[in-house]
Amino acid sequence: MNRRSFVGLIGAAGAVAAAQAQTAPQKKGRCYLLQYFMLKIGTQQARLTDFLSKSYLPALAKLNATPALVLEASLAQGLPHVLLITGYASAQEMWNVREKLAADKALAAASDAWEAGPELPFESTDSALLEAADYSPDLVALNPAPKTPRTFEVRVYHTSTFQKVNGLHWLLGQNDMAILRRCGAEPVLFGASAIGAGAPNLTWITAFADEAARDKAWAAFAADPEWVKVRAESTQRFGNNPAVRDVALYRSAAYSPIL
Repeated sequence: MNRRSFVGLIGAAGAVAAAQAQTAPQKKGRCYLLQYFMLKIGTQQARLTDFLSKSYLPALAKLNATPALVLEASLAQGLPHVLLITGYASAQEMWNVREKLAADKALAAASDAWEAGPELPFESTDSALLEAADYSPDLVALNPAPKTPRTFEVRVYHTSTFQKVNGLHWLLGQNDMAILRRCGAEPVLFGASAIGAGAPNLTWITAFADEAARDKAWAAFAADPEWVKVRAESTQRFGNNPAVRDVALYRSAAYSPIL
């Protein structure tokens, strides 16, 4: 893998999305790239940490206004692995960032050094491009930053039809961001898969102070009267919520721009 292939994890999605952006009207204009690095016990995670923290993220920050979120899996399929989430104002911006990263000679040298270790830099990678929902909050760092890394939950709801995805959008768009916050869950990102495996689906990410806070928040959410009412109305309109879902827990990496 060379610098082109690493940034190509952005570029492969960006090329298609940019072409779509030229023909489709821009709405809110936000997209998110989720990159999974599947690792094995050994040197891979330390080397990935070194590359991302010292080279890739600083280079990205110079080009992109949206801070990145780096998550380390704590309870998920395929441990260990790292999830890198980067956000862009538009698909065209993502493509432009990819081109500039590919031309960065210092980043290319760092990428070559990362790959030159005694082991492969990772076992495999996977990626997905999400179109942010209208109700999804902006991806921003907390101010002040948390004193310790937070717990993040990533849920992927798989549906049988795109109409079911629309139903999920309706459900989550009915003041659910306020309900989540009221119950102790911080909404981070909500978006449907534009490119990626298992579509149609809807990914939503929430953050908590720790796993105990997560358990408390979901108990409060399930019992919240407003949520119960909205969920019942959603069932009447769109049928039952999807039963197939992937749930994974992460901790924000110590070097993540968003903790």
